[in-house]
Amino acid sequence: MKRSVLALSSLLFLLIASCSTNPFTGKKDLNFVSNKEIFPTAFQQYDSFLKENKVIKSTSQSAMVVSVGKKIKEAAEKYLTAKGYKGYLKDYAWEYNLVDDPAVNAWCMPGGKIVVYTGIMPITKNEAGLATVMGHEVAHALVNHGAQRMSAGTLQQYGATGVALATSGQSESAQQLYQQAYGVTTQYGAMLPFSRKHENEADEIGLTLMAIAGYNPEEAISFWQRMDANSGGNAPKEFMSTHPSSNTRIKNIRSLIPKAKAEAAKFGVKL
Repeated sequence: MKRSVLALSSLLFLLIASCSTNPFTGKKDLNFVSNKEIFPTAFQQYDSFLKENKVIKSTSQSAMVVSVGKKIKEAAEKYLTAKGYKGYLKDYAWEYNLVDDPAVNAWCMPGGKIVVYTGIMPITKNEAGLATVMGHEVAHALVNHGAQRMSAGTLQQYGATGVALATSGQSESAQQLYQQAYGVTTQYGAMLPFSRKHENEADEIGLTLMAIAGYNPEEAISFWQRMDANSGGNAPKEFMSTHPSSNTRIKNIRSLIPKAKAEAAKFGVKL
């Protein structure tokens, strides 16, 4: 009992000590990992990825990736400066690369290291579609979603240890049952909703960034409709997924467009 109480006390201390305000959301985020810790590893992994994959250079598509990426970066800097966070991105080492891969995917590592796969380019269709994708992926990095997921995973493991300590006096079958129940509950009740929350945040911030960059956020609806059509209706049920359903996402985006346009208007951008 004493060990489980100690584990709970330590967990509560971690929760309290690891919360900080995110300038994009204005909310307290749980994050055990600092940028100084995660950036060097992310940069190294990015360089290794580029060496192991075919990077497309000197094409109209690769030029578009760089151009849109720079506009999204500048939009983020403008937004943060206006919010009183000038220099917030000083440790970012922005890079934008198009990689030859049929996967419908794109990502942004912590610190601004971006990859867009050629497989998603036909679905982006135009600059605004690409800005939707890159704004969304950059938003994940700007609000430290990767570090937050690492922190949440640490808490999940910590909780599993607490369950093991609390049930150590019971039979092996009972202990396994408690661990299975804990795993299912935390996965569907915490970890997956946590990931879907991140997707919603990235959609909202991404819309704002693309709008400030001069792209009409209404184009995001068309892009996600094309993504939905490309999936062929094979996506898992929302509660079993790390992402919101297409219908939920499009509905949310539609409701957020006026706010994104209003933010852009503050910077003299008319859409």
